[in-house]
Amino acid sequence: MNLFRFATVCAVICLCSGLPLLAPGRVSRARPPADAYLGFDRNQYPGDDALPVLRSTFSFASYWIGPPPGENKSTWLGKRTLLRSQGFGFVLLFNGRESRKLKSQQDAREKGALDARTAGKLALQEGFPIGTVIFLDIEEGGRLPAPYHEYVRAWVDELARAKYRAGVYCSAIPVDERGGVCITTAEDLQDQLKGRPLIFWVYNDACPPSPGCSFPRTPPAPSRSGVNSAAVWQYAQSPRRKEFTARCAATYGADGNCYAPGDTARKWFLDANVASSPDPSGAQPGSAAASQF
Repeated sequence: MNLFRFATVCAVICLCSGLPLLAPGRVSRARPPADAYLGFDRNQYPGDDALPVLRSTFSFASYWIGPPPGENKSTWLGKRTLLRSQGFGFVLLFNGRESRKLKSQQDAREKGALDARTAGKLALQEGFPIGTVIFLDIEEGGRLPAPYHEYVRAWVDELARAKYRAGVYCSAIPVDERGGVCITTAEDLQDQLKGRPLIFWVYNDACPPSPGCSFPRTPPAPSRSGVNSAAVWQYAQSPRRKEFTARCAATYGADGNCYAPGDTARKWFLDANVASSPDPSGAQPGSAAASQF
């Protein structure tokens, strides 16, 4: 997803915490602790031949039910049964609107409801049952404008009507707003949602707290992302963002991308994640995935 980031690269980063850098380790093929499962995401489906290789490291995969950022279609469609047969869980994704394209709060509410209805229909067509979590992909970092809050509220409410559960993929990187105020997109959304249930998949590839492109024997918990209640943490991106990853640059490939340990031919660059469930989109209500700050 990070090939199409909009705002976080331009934001001024505020180092509000000093979490220690986790040392890279060898990937473990044994089942990890119950609160730490590795997963991968990428905009393009990697191909059927990649699945056994990726499954040796990862418990779950992304699944775009709509076109990823910058694309006209999703190449993941029709692959649910095959992925499930290989033992993968899922993080279901639907691309969110850009804030500059939301003309007013009313327009934002209408588009949020429309996108939620579309996402629900696509999820059902792909065989994902009601109760599945669908993550809205928000590429913008820092505090979001008021119309975007309306857009997300409508997304949550309309998905609930369709009996799907709402999630967001958003930034957990603190942005300095000056005057001693730091904000992450995750905090901003939670503050503005007025108690609506929302499941958070956050990205924070800054080293630390990220271990870089590594797959430790005991993966870090999603809470190490800087968002205590995060259900999923994307801790490495392809290509790496140099301004955030100088301290873990050696963990990435020579081309700056992140690859699974078994991908010795470097065929499938990816973003690396850790979650509190091996199937984050299928987690049940009341689990650790139900995010409350």
